[in-house]
Amino acid sequence: MFSFILKRLAGAIPTLLIIVTLAFFLIRAAPGGPFDKERSVPAEVAANLNAVYHLDAPLWEQYLYYLGNAVQGDFGPSFQYRDFTVTELIGAGFPVSLSLGLTAIFLAITIGMSLGAIAALKQNSAIDYAVMATAMIGITIPNFVMAPLLTLVFGVYLHVLPVGGWGDGPAQALLPVIALALPQVAYIARLTRGSMIEVLRSNFVRTARAKGLPERLMLTRHAMKAAMLPVVSYLGPASAAVITGSVVIEQIFGIPGIGRYFVQGALNRDYTLVMGVVIFYGTLILSFNLIVDIIYGFLDPKVRMG
Repeated sequence: MFSFILKRLAGAIPTLLIIVTLAFFLIRAAPGGPFDKERSVPAEVAANLNAVYHLDAPLWEQYLYYLGNAVQGDFGPSFQYRDFTVTELIGAGFPVSLSLGLTAIFLAITIGMSLGAIAALKQNSAIDYAVMATAMIGITIPNFVMAPLLTLVFGVYLHVLPVGGWGDGPAQALLPVIALALPQVAYIARLTRGSMIEVLRSNFVRTARAKGLPERLMLTRHAMKAAMLPVVSYLGPASAAVITGSVVIEQIFGIPGIGRYFVQGALNRDYTLVMGVVIFYGTLILSFNLIVDIIYGFLDPKVRMG
């Protein structure tokens, strides 16, 4: 297992380097610059600003300079949030984004696996059809559409939940967590249903039933563990989807997380802030994929032995 982790880490480094390189050159290919919205300043002041932030150097030199600092954990100062470094902004927003993302993932796994298992046990019944129809709706409607709908219904019409902010109680977190988790609930429910149906028809389940093992123990000890394998494999992409989805959700609900900084940084051409968030998110996603692979190895002995 240790050699497997080392191999995955060795593969993650060039992947992250490619992400950083693409992000660096793509953001600078967009028209405009970080100081275009500032009031007109003399040419000497503009030249001094560019010199301070190394924007007057050739693009390849700027890239090498930024890469050298990033390797040391220095993402530089923010161009728009004065007196703050990118590391400070990420450190301030990450706890909020982490709470939002982990709660959404936990909700998606709990509800999705429960609904998928119920649908599999009631295959081809009205319950099965209802769960799968609801799952299809959850898959087809993206969270940037679902979030305003939830806000409109529960906040504007019914006045039962707040529609913005963060930190004043669980009620404020309810709508953003639901909007972020709903697509993942749908995917996990469909994956669990398909996997559970296949597991229930397998030989080891028939053997457990033939030996007289109670149905509840057979499901919890044997069937669910095997049915979880596709779900665990999906947790890597699901974590990436939740992270990218939180960028939109945080902006809609006014949540002070990293996603909101990312959107504002992109709009303001805040190069260092966008690059810092991209590197942080890329590292986070690669780490989640590694954790998922390790968990998969513990659940599946064949993978662990391989």
